[in-house]
Amino acid sequence: MTMPDTTIEQQQAQAERLDPSGAAAQSGRRSVRRRLRRFPWHLFVFIGPALLVYVAFMVYPLFDTLRLSFFDDNGDWTGLGNFHTLFHDSNYAPAFWNALKDNFVFFAFHSLVQNPIALLLAVLLTVQGVRGQNVYRTLIFVPTVLSVVIIGFIWSRILSPLWDLPLVHTSAPLGSETWSLPSLSLISVWQWVGIPMIFFYAVLIAIPHDVIEAARIDGAGSWRIFRSVTLPLILPMLGIITIVTFIANFNAFDLIYTVQGALAGPNFHTDILGTYFYRTFFGFQLQPGSDAMGATVASAMFLIILLGVLVYMFGWARRVRTYEF
Repeated sequence: MTMPDTTIEQQQAQAERLDPSGAAAQSGRRSVRRRLRRFPWHLFVFIGPALLVYVAFMVYPLFDTLRLSFFDDNGDWTGLGNFHTLFHDSNYAPAFWNALKDNFVFFAFHSLVQNPIALLLAVLLTVQGVRGQNVYRTLIFVPTVLSVVIIGFIWSRILSPLWDLPLVHTSAPLGSETWSLPSLSLISVWQWVGIPMIFFYAVLIAIPHDVIEAARIDGAGSWRIFRSVTLPLILPMLGIITIVTFIANFNAFDLIYTVQGALAGPNFHTDILGTYFYRTFFGFQLQPGSDAMGATVASAMFLIILLGVLVYMFGWARRVRTYEF
């Protein structure tokens, strides 16, 4: 005598009645398999090449640099000995702390001069009735697409001792220990001011016009509207621009090297961490290079940038999150 045929659903229900735990586990496995089948695996075809390039040229060098900082040039383990040498040894420490100080001065010029000017330009470009806004915006942004080598060469000729600059009170600002770093910082500000300007401009034109009109109907003037309405709404973008500026400035190298060379003259008064790393790793003139100490300087730069990013994420970003719109 044969049993009547049953459907798959009836068999599953019968199995669940006989063995609830085993049936549940089997159902969970089937659910996982269904999710895996539905996952868009074809995306890896598009993401894979870019991911491989990123890992090969960014992630792997970063971790390998951190690894090298714990060994000497002979491959022997030193632990934190290289960092102690960098921070305290008379051959490395004075130059490192000088470069770090100059790097903060370089960042201060960008943060306190470049970003306010960029915000002012963005506000002016959003004023209704101003003719030629697109032309002005393009002209301000043009220097950012030029090569840093070209910018450095042009400005080194402009600031040549052949010219007299009465406002600077010196005939050679790039040769002055007092004016060399401010001059290079302002050159960098001139070149890159277009990028924060575009970011500010994008945020300003996204502010709802009704908000501005409501404040104007309430009797607020232009300055009051900017201080009480516009500025709080652009605070998140201000934080993003500041941290991006911080990262870019502490990775800077090309402008100083183009104008002042690897020695960052005069008398190392324009030396920043990028040029100091170059001399430490590759050596220069009679100074021999060191793979281990170069990796240590690069690791210190990474840790400084990481600390700045953490301060932004857990300090600034959390405070201004309520102002997003």
